[in-house]
Amino acid sequence: MQCKSGLKWFVAGVLACGLLVNSGYKVQDSKVVQIKIGELLNARPVTTLTKYKLVHWWKGVDHENGYLTTSAAKFNGEKNPKALPDNPLIPATDKHPAILLHYDNKDAYSNQAMVLADTNTFTIKVPKSKYKDLFICLTSAYGKSKLEYDLIYSDGTEGKNITLPDWANDVPENDPDFSYVVHDLAKWSNTAKQTEPNHHNIHALNVHPDPKRILTAIRVKNNSKTYLLFWAATGVQI
Repeated sequence: MQCKSGLKWFVAGVLACGLLVNSGYKVQDSKVVQIKIGELLNARPVTTLTKYKLVHWWKGVDHENGYLTTSAAKFNGEKNPKALPDNPLIPATDKHPAILLHYDNKDAYSNQAMVLADTNTFTIKVPKSKYKDLFICLTSAYGKSKLEYDLIYSDGTEGKNITLPDWANDVPENDPDFSYVVHDLAKWSNTAKQTEPNHHNIHALNVHPDPKRILTAIRVKNNSKTYLLFWAATGVQI
């Protein structure tokens, strides 16, 4: 009996380990770092429900539209809204770790994202470390954005180019660079009038840092005359 019992627990343990390995980022990684970007934020593209009142977005995800939190959308009379979750810590998936966005229903004043209109550059300072993955969260309005980004290491710089989809467009399931922070959301005017019921996103770009080098910053340039929003950055250290 003891041998059978021991075999039973051994098999169960092997299966459990297999599940952990195959679940990707759904298992919270202790090496995940939510990068502080407060000094870059200059816009509130999300309408919140704060003290039982709607605090409307300003500087939206495009010039005419923004997002609502789920509580704000329900307060607005929508029964099954496709809105941002009230908790800004977006759960991990098999594509990315948990990602912290910067809106809060309890906060009526702080900026939530960074607007980068037309062609401009911004730099994300990261805790100096080796990273196996690093995700920057973006939306591009009025078309695709052709981006240049430099991975700045302690021993030099590596330049890359990529095209960010419009926020209304999906990405392939097996895309090696892009996934979703949020997917298939509605959009609203700054008076909380819904203008479209679905198919809008916040994309997560994995910049694929070199895990053998110490990363210190990422410099991003938009080479398109689009309306770019930077929402968050999350790294996974070695």
